[in-house]
Amino acid sequence: MGLSGAEEPIFGLNRIMLIRFLAVAVMMLILWLAVRNMRIVPTRFQAGAEFLLGFVRQNVIIDTLGEKDGRRFMPVLMAMFFGILAMNITGIIPFLNIAGTSVIGMPLVLALVAYVLFIYAGLKKHPGAFLKNSLFPSGVPWPIYFIVTPIEFLSTFILRPVTLALRLLMNMVAGHLLLVLCFAATHFFFLSMLAYGDFLGLLGVGTLAFGLAFTLFEILVAVLQAYVFTYLTAVYIQLALADEH
Repeated sequence: MGLSGAEEPIFGLNRIMLIRFLAVAVMMLILWLAVRNMRIVPTRFQAGAEFLLGFVRQNVIIDTLGEKDGRRFMPVLMAMFFGILAMNITGIIPFLNIAGTSVIGMPLVLALVAYVLFIYAGLKKHPGAFLKNSLFPSGVPWPIYFIVTPIEFLSTFILRPVTLALRLLMNMVAGHLLLVLCFAATHFFFLSMLAYGDFLGLLGVGTLAFGLAFTLFEILVAVLQAYVFTYLTAVYIQLALADEH
């Protein structure tokens, strides 16, 4: 209950949530337009979509999980890659100017999805041995388990999702801050200092050039972080499916 006596909304949309919805909707529209009228001789648009889909399918999923398991987990891993890419890229789009993954909520949700996937894969493939072999690796003298087991628990069940979330979050926040600094400095030099005839304002040319360069770099980072997050998720699933479990 607020000070005015009105009830607080249970669910409210803020700017970052609207950006996330918009990014996912636009990505779905682009993919639908790319595949709705498939041609034997593809258009450039179709060829670009096929290249990206084929790259993720082969290099991220099939090469990591194999053909059989890759097909099982392909829908969710494909959705993960393109969802992250769409939300990352909003950080360099004018009037949006912030990545949908630069606030901790979305990276945490994505990390939770990856966490559930690899635990599900391990329990499904090795229902009686996955947790045992994850926490008590074979070939270790039993007194050493007092040291090894807590380390294995932390590294496998705590640090994996935490590092996935933090890696994605910090990369997108750092890129956002770099762009803000560059373009804020450009605004300051051009509009504030040149207004008084100060030639120091010409430094704004340099900050603008750095801002444009960092914008191109952020496109690379957006794609790379989508790749890394999806690839590591596939690797964790592969480790859970490994025969030693």
